[in-house]
Order: sequence, then C-alpha cells, then structure tokens
Amino acid sequence: MSQPALLSDSNLSALPPRFAAWFRARGWQPHPHQLQMLRAADAGESALLIAPTGGGKTLAGFLPSLVDLAARQGESRTEGLHTLYISPLKALAVDIHRNLTQPIEEMGLAIPCETRTGDTPQSKRQRQRRKPPAILMTTPESLALLLSYYDAPEVFAGLKCVIIDELHALAGTKRGDLLSLGLTRLQSLSPGCRRVGLSATVHDPDWLAAWISPTAGPAGVRRIIGRDGAEAEVEILTTKEYLPWSGHMAVHAIAEVYQRIRTAETTLVFVNTRAQAELVFQELWRLNDDGLAIALHHGSLAVEQRRKVEAAMAAGKLRAVVATSSLDLGIDWAAVDLVVQVGAPKGSARLLQRIGRANHQLDQPSRALLVPANRFEVLECRAALEAVAARSLDGDPPRPGGLDVLSQHILGTACAGPFAADRLYQEIITAYPYKSLTRQDFDKALDFVSTGGYALKSYERYRRLGLDPQGFYRVAHISHVKRYRMNVGTIVEAPVLKIRMRNGRVLGEVEEYFVNGLLPGDSFIFAGQLLCFEGMRDNTVLVSRGKGGDPKVPAYAGGRLPLSTHLAERVRGILSNPAQWQDLPPAVAEWLRIQRWRSVLPDASGLLVETFPRGEKEFLVAYSFEGRNAHQTLGMLLTRRMERAGLAPLGFVATDYVIAVWSLKPAGDLAALFDEDMLGDDLEEWMAESSMLRRTFRKVAVIAGLIEARSPGQEKSGRQVTFNADLIYDVLRKHEPDHILLQATRADAAGGLTDIGRLAEMLKRIQGRIEHRRLEKISPLAVPVLLEIGKEQVYGSGLDELLDEGAQALIEEATAGMEIGRGQSELPL
Repeated sequence: MSQPALLSDSNLSALPPRFAAWFRARGWQPHPHQLQMLRAADAGESALLIAPTGGGKTLAGFLPSLVDLAARQGESRTEGLHTLYISPLKALAVDIHRNLTQPIEEMGLAIPCETRTGDTPQSKRQRQRRKPPAILMTTPESLALLLSYYDAPEVFAGLKCVIIDELHALAGTKRGDLLSLGLTRLQSLSPGCRRVGLSATVHDPDWLAAWISPTAGPAGVRRIIGRDGAEAEVEILTTKEYLPWSGHMAVHAIAEVYQRIRTAETTLVFVNTRAQAELVFQELWRLNDDGLAIALHHGSLAVEQRRKVEAAMAAGKLRAVVATSSLDLGIDWAAVDLVVQVGAPKGSARLLQRIGRANHQLDQPSRALLVPANRFEVLECRAALEAVAARSLDGDPPRPGGLDVLSQHILGTACAGPFAADRLYQEIITAYPYKSLTRQDFDKALDFVSTGGYALKSYERYRRLGLDPQGFYRVAHISHVKRYRMNVGTIVEAPVLKIRMRNGRVLGEVEEYFVNGLLPGDSFIFAGQLLCFEGMRDNTVLVSRGKGGDPKVPAYAGGRLPLSTHLAERVRGILSNPAQWQDLPPAVAEWLRIQRWRSVLPDASGLLVETFPRGEKEFLVAYSFEGRNAHQTLGMLLTRRMERAGLAPLGFVATDYVIAVWSLKPAGDLAALFDEDMLGDDLEEWMAESSMLRRTFRKVAVIAGLIEARSPGQEKSGRQVTFNADLIYDVLRKHEPDHILLQATRADAAGGLTDIGRLAEMLKRIQGRIEHRRLEKISPLAVPVLLEIGKEQVYGSGLDELLDEGAQALIEEATAGMEIGRGQSELPL
C-alpha cells in the first residue's frame, strides 16, 4: 500500500481527524484519486479507479470503507460483513490483509478483517459464516462457495461495498464470468451495495466500467484516473554471449542476470512458464557463489512453500525470487528495485504489470531488464518496449460469458435455496458478460442442469434439479450440493499428481502426463531440487533426492501465452523498416541483413511465404505473426488443403511468429492455399475430427458440473475424467449435436485454442498481398522455426544446447557463400 512521502497538508482537511493524523504522522497527504474515491462513496456511486502501481490504489479502494466503519464504531449496525474484497490471487488477498492491518492498528480502529481462500482452515470458514468480519478478503471461487450456502442472505444482507482488485486480470476470463454472476447475486441480497474496480493497466476503460456496473452499462460508474508515475527505466539485455537463433530458456544469459541480482537490493525474476522457472532457478543456484538468498515461486509448489517465500520477501530476507504469473499481480513489495523478464513478455499490458512490481513508489522510476531468449524475441522485446513508452496497451475484445460457467452458477444458486427461473434470468442479464444472453440459451442451460439434456435425461445422476408445485427449482438430492462445493470454480488444470518425499513432505503438484513418461530411477527438477522418481502410490508421486544424471523438467499444458495482436503489428513494423535496426544487437541486425540479401523481409501488412527444398522434402514457411494458437489452426487447415491438392504434406510446426509445413511436393498456387474459404468446410471438418475439441469439451464438462474431478470420498484420476468426458462427448455429438455444452465447447475453441477470429482477420488482410519467394535453400529467418521441429520430446537445460548444435548446419546452409561469424558481418545496411 505504497504512498509517496508528501508533506503538504492541502488535502488532509478532507479527511476525518483520525485519518488526517495518521497520514500526517507518516509524512503523507492523500492523493487526489483517493479523495475522489471518498466522494464517490458519499454519493453512493460505484467507481472504477485506474492508477499506476505505487499510487496508493489499494488504500484508495479501502479508504471509504475504513472511514465509514470508523464513523459507525460503537453502533450496533457495525456488526456483520461491510466490505468484500475480491482478488484474483490467494497470495494477493493475504498480502493486502497484512498491509491493511497496519493502518487499522495504528489508528486504533476496532475493525476486524480476515482472509478466506481455499487454504483457510475449515473451522475458521465456518466461524466466518456465523460471525463475519467487517472486511473479508477472498477470491472468486471462495465467493461462489459462500453464495451456495443457505445462510448467504444473512451473511451478505448488510454488505455495503465490493472491491475487485486487478480487475483487468479477471474481466474477459471464465473466472471473471463466475465473479460477474456472483456480483448479481450479491446485488439481489444487498441492493444498495456499491462496486469498486481497481486496475493499473487498462486498454478499454469503457468496457471495464460497464463490467463492474450493476446494470451492465458504463452509466452510473464514476471513472477516476490517478496521475501517471515516473517513467520506467527499461533495458533490453544485449548479451555478451552468443545469442541463439531458437530456444526459449535463455540459459545463455543467466550469468548476466545473476550479476544484475548481485548489484540490486531485491530482484523479481519473471519467466513465462513453470518449466522455465525451475530451469532458471537451478541455473542461478549453480552460479550463486555469493550464497545469495534466492527463492522459487510458482503455482504448482505446495502452498506452505509459496507462503514461506512470500513472507520472506515481505520481510526483506530475499535477494531474488524466480516466479511465473503467480506473482504478476499486486503484491506490495516496495523493496523490489529490479524486475527481470526472462523471455519475451507476449503483450505490452503484461509487461507493464510486471514492471510495476519494481519500487512500488509513484515518484520513483521502476527498473526492469528484458532478457530475450532468441533473435525473434529481441524484436518482440523491442516492440513491447515501444508500446510501453507510448502507453499503448493490448487486450482481447470482450466476449460473451461462458455457458458452462452459467450452468455452474445455476446449480450454485439452487444449492443456497429454491429459485424462480424468470427472476434468475432477469438477475443474470444484469451481469455484463451475460447482458446479451437469450432466454433460449438460458432455458437450455437450466434444462441441462435439471435433466442433463435430451440425450442424458434417462440417467438419474444428471437430474440435479427438480421443479416443486410452486414452480421453484430445487436441488434434487443433497449429494449434488456436496459435489458442487467440491468442484466449484473454472480453473481446470491438466490432471495433476502430488509429489511426496520419503519423509512424507509434499513438495507440490506435477501434471499427470509428465509422470506417465518417467521410469523408476529417472531424475527431474522440481521445487528447485533434483529429485529421483521412485514410483506411484495412491495417485501420489514418490520421490527421493536425486544423485545426478540428465534431469527432465516438468512441462505444463497451457504454459505459453500467444503473442498479442498489438505486439505482432509492431514486430512486423520493425522488420519492414531497416531504419529501426540501427540500435539492434549486432547479431540480430546481421541476421536481418542476411535475410534481405538471401530473400526478402516481411512487410507490415502482407504475407511473406518462402518455399524451398531441403533433403527429400519441400518446405513452406509463412511469416504471419499471429500467435501460436492461430498458427496451430492454420497449420491444420493448410495441411488438409495440401492433402487435397496432392502435395502430400508430412507435418507442420508453429511458433508465435512463423508456421512451417513440409511436404513431398512443392506448393504452387498460394492464393488458393491461403484463401479465406478455408474457414468454411475445412474448419468444420477439422474441428469435428480433432482431439482438440475433445480436450476443450473435457474442461467445459468439468466447469458445468457434468463430470466431477472430485467426488465425496474420492478423487478421480485424470485418465478417468478424460475417459468419462470422451464417452459423453461421443453420445452428445451423435444424439444431441446442439447440446448446450457442445455449443460452449465450440465457442471456447473458436475464441481461445484456435484463435479463429484472429486467423480470419489475417486471411482477410493478406488477400492479394501474398509475396511468394521460391528459394534454392533455407533463409536465415526460417532457421528458428525449422529448429522447433521435434523439440517437444526434449526437456531441460539441454534443449537450448541441442538447438544450438542443430542450428549450425542450418545457419551454414542459410548463409552459404558469405563470410559470417558469430559477430557482425561485412554486409552494409
């Protein structure tokens, strides 16, 4: 809850005496946006506060509640829950609780505030329902659980305010959908409740204002903008080592990162995947001759381990923490003076959020270092830097709320008590993600929750709701309530297994498919340790300390975020404009110059396609820069078309930047190959056949409650869940193809895993603008994507080394006829 030391008393008169004295004792004055939040509360208005990190944003959110509760002290009306704080992260809720307790105690206020997350002991959770604190800090999932109890009307009857922190991280996600539906229930239980949204990075303020509005429109929400902080000092590392052409681990640069950690007070080292976190942490410890206190933090570690790291960080006992997005949001560590991003950030808003973790002081610049893992990532880091400097943020457009989440909410509502369908529908459409929900889709979701739908209604287990004589829907059996509460939420990870040491200590969780590839005696890295796999017992991975060997690293599904459209446009702009190459690292500028000599560079809006022979195969490389998800879909559709054209495609590989397809015969008519009509029948046929839809359906089915990952008295293995989901998927496709969950599955696939909208925009943009270059051999720009072929089977720090070895043959081929070393070439600009 950082606040700059400002000594003027000009704004203190607007605060109650006790609060003014507290600010004065700290040498502070309230920021204008904090006072505006007080005025919004006095007017009974909901508010959206957009303010940079370090500007006292969280204090601004709580200040009206603290002032109101202080004024009510001694009155009977102070009993009960006054303010609900919603955080996207458990760690953030715990951190805010710690920081809020300090001003409450220093001002001598008797205001009980507590946290409630999945880690809260059962006894404490029960007591919180009987006697709620004045301020409760929780997560969207815990709120959904609270709302599913019969006593929810009593718990929330006196609620005055809901604060949603890091709103941008929830809006537009399924967790946000669940929260938006929870907010509509709260509004029914406490009609006068205000909503407050807090965010530091916002690309569309109108959308967020509408999202938090009780009417699903921006009217009635006061927008408050905090002043900008000091300009961030962001640097891209120009490594002294050889910069790889491919790879994602950046092992070559970790020694330079370690030197930066040595010269900083406290450093946060962000990475993009949990596997990368383990590798970077291991490499830093290998170099740690100074014995610096360096810790690891990611979502698969045991909660005790994560809490220990967070507490040590808050106490200033650590010099560095290697973390994934588990620490992206809001943790208030003013002592952090350097943020390192290892690997490209994938989006400007994401980068800005991470940079904001440094200093947490509005008038002091954040310091950040970007560490690209390969040559394409240098360009992406440069594009992200330009976007941040221009205050240009990226973000996905709003999408309709998920029908699977809607189904979960309907059941959760019934768990709390009977409801009338008409009234619930009117309540739900006041949530922004569901404002356009048709009554037909609502009725289909209600029928699914009640009967399972036409194809499943003969099975009693899917009849979860019944209609009573008064026309109210009720839960058919108490067992459905128990199952709902055990499976509430929208986070469906790939199946995970606990990792347990011989002494019984649990280190965390690893995904099941990774363990399936281990044999007794295999070593792997987890929780910053070298472990030896001993075997399985009761869905638990038994391990001991490893003694050496070539360790594997757990690879987690969904670990990579695709390159944002916004950054893709900027990368294309850099490539097409040699004037922007002057201050690129010599190795990268050389790479681009050789590309221009050998072939041509992609332009800013068209599509460059190179074809060339290699070995017995023909390669097609398209520089589309639309992100990994869109490229995966494009690869599937291109290979189908090439098969029909008799080109005998053999496979494809996709990165964020490029897609490569190899076949036995060369592609000729590229205009026909990349025609917009590929999103018609080709797409429908592929999606109907693909395993991707089955995987998507599994997640949808779990969220909607059709399949439970956990049941009373048992927890299903990932294999069981997948088997059940596949059976039901086949039944629904055959007997009820318009089932609400198949509808939800297709919507998810189109918007996320396949990125069809983005692919459609690209195909439209390039019509008549495809530049085909037929080459005799591979081009420099194509080297990185060809190095990706087959690497999925390789784990660990040896991956980049292996890629580097394979790169030499490709590089020599791409630069044949030129005097090229590992430094600058003699080529002129």
